[in-house]
Amino acid sequence: MEPRPPLPPFTEETARQKIQMAEDAWNSRDPERVAKAYTVDSEWRNRSEFINGREEIIAFLERKWAKELDYSLKKDYWAHSDNRIAVRFEYEWHDAEGSWFRSYGNENWEFDDMGYMRKRYASINDVPINESERRI
Repeated sequence: MEPRPPLPPFTEETARQKIQMAEDAWNSRDPERVAKAYTVDSEWRNRSEFINGREEIIAFLERKWAKELDYSLKKDYWAHSDNRIAVRFEYEWHDAEGSWFRSYGNENWEFDDMGYMRKRYASINDVPINESERRI
């Protein structure tokens, strides 16, 4: 696998670059593109679901974006260390019935030496909103 810069150890600037890259990929709603940022054996916890490896990541994202329509995400830097980044985020989406939601959460990321994310732990809460309350 080719290196995926920026590489650890992170500075605040390179951590922010990594966060923007992740935001851009997730907003593409392309499971294959998103999965390429993770190690082939990446470990995730997303809410109460445990996901292992790129194939499970792709399947998870396909299910997610089939349910969470018109998904739009904003990630923000929280903290970093050598090979870890903490992120807070919010995203908005609607279901098939047209009900809108804003989801808030925190993620803890750990990267390998080549710049691929090997661990992602996400805690997320959903809040119903009116379409007029959308911010993203």
